[in-house]
Amino acid sequence: MSLAENHGWVIMTTTRLLYPCPHNHLSYTFAAMQYTLKKSLGQHFLKDENICKQIVAALQQKPFERLVEVGPGAGALTKYLLPLKGFEFKAVELDDEKVAYLNKTFPDIVGKIIHEDFLETSAPFEDSFTIVGNFPYNISSQILFKILDWKDQVPVVIGMFQKEVAQRVAAKEGSKTYGIISILIQAWYDVEYLFDVPPESFNPPPKVMSGMIRLTRKTTAYDVKSEKAFVQLVKMAFNQRRKMLRNAVKGLFQPEILADAFFNKRAEQVSIEEFAALTFKMG
Repeated sequence: MSLAENHGWVIMTTTRLLYPCPHNHLSYTFAAMQYTLKKSLGQHFLKDENICKQIVAALQQKPFERLVEVGPGAGALTKYLLPLKGFEFKAVELDDEKVAYLNKTFPDIVGKIIHEDFLETSAPFEDSFTIVGNFPYNISSQILFKILDWKDQVPVVIGMFQKEVAQRVAAKEGSKTYGIISILIQAWYDVEYLFDVPPESFNPPPKVMSGMIRLTRKTTAYDVKSEKAFVQLVKMAFNQRRKMLRNAVKGLFQPEILADAFFNKRAEQVSIEEFAALTFKMG
């Protein structure tokens, strides 16, 4: 762990001098506004201008009329989004300090910040909207499940994740990283792994590589008995992923159904289409 991570630093942009901060966090002063990096909120702020430009380029490949940025933080990406024209913009930010900093630093964002926990907030728009963000790593999976709740309104998501999480989202059957989040996201979205983002692109640098992915809503949904049955089946199958499917999901099917040789498979060997078809055989 670096000295900065142990003790924190105050960075004065006018003099470029470093001053130790007595608290166990990183503190920055920009344009007479100070904000703190809070590990409890999973904050690793993007600082690489080229990565920000790549994200915006990826975002602009799909048309949108409304855009929501999740966790703008200190506004590294926000400053590239606000000048764009032709759409409504909102940002969701929980941290009081960051909201004050964003309002002070970017006058165009005033009135466009939803000062709430993204996991608790209502849909920011009544109509469809695209989501973009450097998602806090400690809640990135929950953010995806929240987006699934809004899937009928969200056609595209461009998101930054730990690379391991991004790879799990994009994993296919037969892979050891294939699991609940792979299936539930891919059941409704096509997943593209866009590019790696190295630790030095962030402040403070995380200990792992990050990855950018794009989710695009499928035009044709899988045929399932019900969404509830599908989710229940997938979760139960992977809760005991090392067992044969027969044992993992035995509470959901009649014995004569479970006798089929198909249930000799393990969950990671079953495709999304096969899980969908199985829902119609559930008791």
